[in-house]
Amino acid sequence: MTRPYSRFLCFSAIITAISMIGASPVHAEISDGVVKIGLLTDMSGAFSALSGQGSVVAAKMAIDDCLAKECKGMKIELLTLDHQNKTDIALAKAREWADVDHVDAYADMVNSAVALGMEDLAVQKKKVALFVGGPNRITNEDCQPDYTVQWMWDTYSQTTAAVKGIAKPNQKWYFIAVDYAYGAAAVSEARKQLDAIGAHTVGESKHPLNSSDMSSQIISAQQSTADIVAFANSGADAANSIKTASEFQLGAKKQEAAFFPTIYEIKGVGLSQAKGLQFPESFYWDLDDGTRRFSKRFMEIYKKGPPSLTHAGVYSSVYHYLKAVAAAKSDDPAIVVRKMHELPIVDDVVRNARLRADGRMVHDYYYFRVKSPEESKGPWDLYSLVKTLPGDQVFVPENRSQCRVFRTAGQ
Repeated sequence: MTRPYSRFLCFSAIITAISMIGASPVHAEISDGVVKIGLLTDMSGAFSALSGQGSVVAAKMAIDDCLAKECKGMKIELLTLDHQNKTDIALAKAREWADVDHVDAYADMVNSAVALGMEDLAVQKKKVALFVGGPNRITNEDCQPDYTVQWMWDTYSQTTAAVKGIAKPNQKWYFIAVDYAYGAAAVSEARKQLDAIGAHTVGESKHPLNSSDMSSQIISAQQSTADIVAFANSGADAANSIKTASEFQLGAKKQEAAFFPTIYEIKGVGLSQAKGLQFPESFYWDLDDGTRRFSKRFMEIYKKGPPSLTHAGVYSSVYHYLKAVAAAKSDDPAIVVRKMHELPIVDDVVRNARLRADGRMVHDYYYFRVKSPEESKGPWDLYSLVKTLPGDQVFVPENRSQCRVFRTAGQ
């Protein structure tokens, strides 16, 4: 069991999903006879609705589903931590988990700065890292395909899908961006894509993480010559941007592009203020029979609402990892990651999915419009699907990737 760590850790626990008496002989090569997954998440900060307790529920669902099928007879433990959006807390606990608790894989790792730190640590400790999202450098220039995978989204995919949805030549864009790793990466990629089609950037305003007052940024954008005002932020910051823009009637003169709002931000803002907003998303609970089936099960446990893309990504990535452990009959990271690449990705969360050599999971993406209050038929009936974007059109193309696995001899 995990011992008390320090006064800085608000939440740290081990959840033993199911422990079968006498592990099956086919799993004899699993070290210590148990597979341990360490989930690092935000329980109380800007990303707590997006991840947090919902990610714990999703991971437990993945464990239960695998134990009922592919992982029958295995012993699996889930360790959880509130990293409080502080990289030092995340890395300190992750090291302890590796050295003392012998964790096999890390999951969730919401917050871009935490994710970047955890990639280095996973390689150092030779552990599998199951990133739901984060900067695309994780599977691009900094790729570590022997240990890391990136599942639902990255800064490139979110930006590409958002820009492709509304960008036109000669448009003028203004960015309101969170002042940390995600915001910087998103704006940098958006500028490249806009330059490529002949659009222009006319300004940018930054705000700190967990900013409660967006008025100065919205006013600056309103006073600019921009046609498009793009919100390069997420979590509570995205909600505050959308709400403040509505209060200042920004949409009356300029078009708004949200790079990464999620269902909980839209719900919190309300349809009357968010209606008509268009943005990309890699998961929505009401897409098809599969997503509805998964979401119904999730909501029976979570109670607060449907799964976010992070919750869905935690479930899908953890389940696929465990299926690979079971198929490989080993928890050796090199063997398991190879098996993850070999196995088809089939679950109720993602469609047309495949795990690329760089660790990037490529799958269908979606472009949505927020419904008006009159269109909505229920408390979580928030989006209308505008179009489906095939993964090959959204994620970094292999011929543009800087990951070493795609380099040819002589490059």
